[in-house]
Amino acid sequence: MQKLLFTGGTGFLGKNVMPLLKERYEVTTCGITPDDTLKSNLAKEVPDLPERYDVVLHACGKAHVVPKTDAEKQAFYDVNYQGTVNLCAALENVGVPKALVFISTVAVYGCEYGDMIDEYHPLNGKTPYADSKIKAEEYLTKWCLNHQVKLSILRPSLLAGKNAPGNLGSMVEGIKKGFYMNIAGGKVVKSILMAEDIARLLPLLEEKGGIYNVCDTRQPSFGEISQSVAKQLGKHKPISIPYWMAWCMAKVGDLLGEKAPINSYKLDKMTKSLTFSNEKARHELNWEPLDVLENYKI
Repeated sequence: MQKLLFTGGTGFLGKNVMPLLKERYEVTTCGITPDDTLKSNLAKEVPDLPERYDVVLHACGKAHVVPKTDAEKQAFYDVNYQGTVNLCAALENVGVPKALVFISTVAVYGCEYGDMIDEYHPLNGKTPYADSKIKAEEYLTKWCLNHQVKLSILRPSLLAGKNAPGNLGSMVEGIKKGFYMNIAGGKVVKSILMAEDIARLLPLLEEKGGIYNVCDTRQPSFGEISQSVAKQLGKHKPISIPYWMAWCMAKVGDLLGEKAPINSYKLDKMTKSLTFSNEKARHELNWEPLDVLENYKI
């Protein structure tokens, strides 16, 4: 079996893909949790790797936080960019892999809304999260070229899987507690990807390389996803409220702070569709993503 180094492999993504990865690879994880095989804080140090690896899956990253201070903003660059630089230095010390797959994000495009955005869209992301990922992509592009390593950059959309973070996790918790509501029929569409598809893509990327958006082809609406979640939880179908009512609730939420179920920022995210094209990945890699509505289990 090939040897795989998986950074960030004990987080949400790792827990969802590890069973599939272990069928094909001898997996070593690197990170800061007690469950990691190699304990190392990539943001602060160059890890001491014990051997050379055939493939590296670099998924270690900071996300799902809105920074308020300069220190919180800098943390994105420390983890997402400097962590990448330190990883590459460690790989040089033991011998570079034949392939490296970097988990980036569709946030690099800087789009709050849009329809079927593809890989040729300019990288306009300005947030610390997006900008730090852009800088990591640029660094890896040069480093892999110089060291003759096959580079793949995956830009996943919203990820679905067990214990999903971010907006999907908030939806599940809201439905569990009975306060989740769709707005204007829940027709807004956000691209989404089953986390385990990352494991299914990895063997396809080893020889090919390239930059790919990865998401479901069906592009389900928030209303469809929330109904699926509610059914699995044995809850009633979430109610739908008109936009004007949600707007009023959001204004109250602005006064209450981040812990409010809804505020103007969350309302904006919940009412503007944002989808990405997976055509390049499907065509070049001969890959068909899992259908989220059929495969997402709470």
